[in-house]
Amino acid sequence: MRKFELIAPCHFGLEAVLKKEIIDLGYDVSQVEDGRVTFLGDDEAVCRANIGLRTADRILIKVGSFRAETFDELFENTKALAWEEYIPSDGKFWVAKAASIKSKLFSPSDIQSIMKKAMVERLKQAYGIEWFTEEGEHFPVRVFLMKDIVTVGLDTTGESLHKRGYRKLTAKAPIAETLAAALIMLTPWRGDRILVDPFCGSGTIPIEAALMAANIAPGMKRGFTAVRWENLIAKRMWDDCYEEARELADWSFKPDISGYDSDPEMIKIAIQNARLAGMEQQIHFEKRDIGALSHDEQYGFIITNPPYGERLEEKSAMPALYKKIGERFQMLDAWSLYVITSYEEAEKAIGRRADKNRKIYNGMMKTYYYQFMGPKPPKPDRGKADGFQR
Repeated sequence: MRKFELIAPCHFGLEAVLKKEIIDLGYDVSQVEDGRVTFLGDDEAVCRANIGLRTADRILIKVGSFRAETFDELFENTKALAWEEYIPSDGKFWVAKAASIKSKLFSPSDIQSIMKKAMVERLKQAYGIEWFTEEGEHFPVRVFLMKDIVTVGLDTTGESLHKRGYRKLTAKAPIAETLAAALIMLTPWRGDRILVDPFCGSGTIPIEAALMAANIAPGMKRGFTAVRWENLIAKRMWDDCYEEARELADWSFKPDISGYDSDPEMIKIAIQNARLAGMEQQIHFEKRDIGALSHDEQYGFIITNPPYGERLEEKSAMPALYKKIGERFQMLDAWSLYVITSYEEAEKAIGRRADKNRKIYNGMMKTYYYQFMGPKPPKPDRGKADGFQR
């Protein structure tokens, strides 16, 4: 099998979570940088990573990296890469995205245009033809420039991995599925423990938790760009990896997961999304205000993404809202609270300093993941593993 260097971009601040996921899948991590993790794998790894990773944005096959401070250097170094080893003569290829940080070359459109021309020149020489029909399969390229170092990757994924296929309707400020999964993974929660999201919106956190509890791979019901790259990955390999995911799934598992929201329309949307995910029977959704949050059992988890007060008309309501979160949390017996927010007075309003505080970028917004940890239950039953394992 051919070996690849694979790049998995992710939310800034979640690199350690993704690294653990990749190691749990059975692959060796070679590098961890801001916003991406690089690991080594074969064609099977491309399939299993796309289907099984919960916190990665996409999976790229690294074509090469080089230094470029001028457009001439960018052209010549791009042309020097062995594009013919990846792209067939009828393949459709283009630079889908270019990002530049602290580099002399910073215009995405110019970078994209010059690299495309260089790729054409290389493939002209390789295939001995002057014109490419580009009527075959799609081979999108993504490029990162960091301090003049250019990293080039083929995008095996297509639509971002956060698009699991179940969220057809969303709230005003939805949390990405990949971020929701990471927030859950940053807690000790397992499928045999209680989980409540009192600001569930379109249901993303409860649905991601239910998928984990049932050991359902996040990409099991969707396709990927590289499924059609039979010059690189045999279709049989994809079929085998999808089958592996189906065999590991436990659709009958019934966790104790609830999602509440004060907006009845959001509850309708959350139920519809859970139905599309096949998790309608695994999650209890209910219209309930934060002031009515209660539970009779011990050792549960609140994992939530409450309003941040980013809009001017919402700011004045934030102190009372976060105070109510703290009050209801205090009334629960031996529970833990995990809150992601950009509201800077969250701890003060909740009435307690967080045991841990992790900086995470939610898109371009800097947020903090406040972790108020309750006591561990006696002799915990850790339950089944929550990953798409080798």
